[in-house]
Amino acid sequence: MKLTRQQQQLARRLLILSAATFACLICLFPFYYAIITSLRSGQNLFRVEWLPNEMNWANYVTALMDNGIARSLFNSAVVATLTVGLCLLVSITAAFALSRIAFKGRKYLLFTILCVSMFPQVAVLSGMFELVRFMGLYDSLGALVLSYTTFSLPFTIWVLTTFMKAIPTELEEAAIVDGASTWTIIRRIFVPIMGPSLVTTGLLAFIGAWNEFMFALTFVISGDKRTVPVAIGMMQGSSQFELPWGAIMASSVIVTLPIVGLVLVFQRRIVSGLTNGAVKG
Repeated sequence: MKLTRQQQQLARRLLILSAATFACLICLFPFYYAIITSLRSGQNLFRVEWLPNEMNWANYVTALMDNGIARSLFNSAVVATLTVGLCLLVSITAAFALSRIAFKGRKYLLFTILCVSMFPQVAVLSGMFELVRFMGLYDSLGALVLSYTTFSLPFTIWVLTTFMKAIPTELEEAAIVDGASTWTIIRRIFVPIMGPSLVTTGLLAFIGAWNEFMFALTFVISGDKRTVPVAIGMMQGSSQFELPWGAIMASSVIVTLPIVGLVLVFQRRIVSGLTNGAVKG
């Protein structure tokens, strides 16, 4: 039996909806299970049950007060915010130079920036450690800001350069005729136009700094200066072979909520930033 065009469109929509629903379930189930596990205690932590059977908030109190997650949240927020600010400030000026100023070797410089972003962290860990020690930043949040900014800059510069190339040069030329300086052009013209792109790249840099573990474990040893991933990894129970799984799950939920909140707040700008430049008119 041959389906009509309307029936084919309906079947296609149902297929897409089913696939999207399945993908959402796969992505959201770990977070859902972490939430219901964080509300359990005792032997209930090790029972496989899909619905919440207990509402015990003691794990969150233990994570925030006894294990120092609250302090670590503050440290992570400071490091991630400073990293995003430095990345966007340097990236937008570098993107302006790479997209608007013609100089010899510009293409090779862009290619080098792209290649640098592909280096794994472990490959430069020893060199970064010596740099941090030389600058006197060891065991401080400044070491993390420096290392995170270094690793985030290649990606943000490449992305913002691509977006800035799509902006018509007539806007810049009109501003120059009106006597605007280079910094004024960047601040008053490019920044408003590239708002969605800045939000997208800034959020990705924030997530990278928020979740980073290797540099945070290597460059910071003081307990009051640890970021959240390291603080969770250092959690210990009453004995060497016992881990506070309830507090660990509660900490994981607490760490994930700020990222979820930022994505929900800036979701429209993120979508606009990801699709900006896809269609030329």
